[in-house]
Amino acid sequence: MAQMGLPRHKAEVNTMGNRLFRAGLGGITIVFVGMLLWAMLSLIFMPRWAEVVSSALSEEMLYSIRLSLITSVISVAVVMILAISIGYVLARFQFPGHQLLRTVVDLPMAFPELVLGLCLLLLFGNEPVSGWLKQVGIDIVFSKTGIAVAQIFTAAPYATRVVYAAFRSINPRYELVARSLGCGQWGAFWRVSLPMAKGGLFAGAVIAFARCMGCFGTVLILAGGTRMFTETLPITLYLNISYGNLAMAMTSGILLILISLAAIVIFEILNREVVL
Repeated sequence: MAQMGLPRHKAEVNTMGNRLFRAGLGGITIVFVGMLLWAMLSLIFMPRWAEVVSSALSEEMLYSIRLSLITSVISVAVVMILAISIGYVLARFQFPGHQLLRTVVDLPMAFPELVLGLCLLLLFGNEPVSGWLKQVGIDIVFSKTGIAVAQIFTAAPYATRVVYAAFRSINPRYELVARSLGCGQWGAFWRVSLPMAKGGLFAGAVIAFARCMGCFGTVLILAGGTRMFTETLPITLYLNISYGNLAMAMTSGILLILISLAAIVIFEILNREVVL
């Protein structure tokens, strides 16, 4: 049936054009997603599973998993404090330099982790910051503490962006009503904004945890890649692929893919109401 208001031949041309348009976009999508899926599945199905299980239970892998989990949990706790503070400031307050602050917070997402690691190494490895830290007995460069610091600076921009979007999605009038009923600014934040943003906060924590677990370049530069000392899961993959131990490297990759998959699924479930 011809489209209303158009001659029959023009309607047929438009219909054919629409089909070609959808087919072109669909073809590009299918090819890329198919190759991406194929690449990820090859990591899962190519290894011999006896070797994967053996590698997963090795002393080095268990140490790597334990260190990654401990540092990531600590880092996520710090990241969420930063994300909530910075995200709320950006969402609720207008001040000179507001856009500059947003740009600075987002900037680490735009350049490689190795560059961020180098920046942190120069910050914490030179005076005056290194001197101040030594006075209180804190050693960051090439230490386990450096792993957490690297993870925090890597993950914080991602979590802040999610939390900022969560606070922005909440109408400020709810806080104004709370304050008109006797709440102070802290009370309105604690009793109104924070509970209403809980989905975004959980989503931010999940994405921060995934970023911390997968943090490589920043950790490598700031904390080093010492076997059985500063060896997180990505460092295990890097070291073993360098040694030619493919079983250990692929096991590390499989674990990181599973962690990322779980994080993305949880993020999508929790973050449906937040528009980034």
